[in-house]
Amino acid sequence: MTKGTSSFGKRQTKTHTLCVRCGRRAYHIQKKRCARCAYPAARRRHYNWSEKAKRRRTTGTGRMRHLKLVVRRFKHGFREGGQTASQKAKRRQQQQQQTQ
Repeated sequence: MTKGTSSFGKRQTKTHTLCVRCGRRAYHIQKKRCARCAYPAARRRHYNWSEKAKRRRTTGTGRMRHLKLVVRRFKHGFREGGQTASQKAKRRQQQQQQTQ
């Protein structure tokens, strides 16, 4: 019995399929566990010994649908409601103060 080329031809089944959570082809069909994100575990799989892997998944690598709005609102102190004064009105006030 050979262990090489002829044996590799018999490999037709897939061990991993697409993961529902991370979208990678890392969900082990028999084990029922994702090798990349540890789905269906509640906590995501991450290790400190893999700095690059953490960098790939950290905040800012995705869409940040909510967080990018929070950053913008933070710049102005989370002001809400009201109408901003027009720039022309502000200039007029400044000119009147300077003349007085």
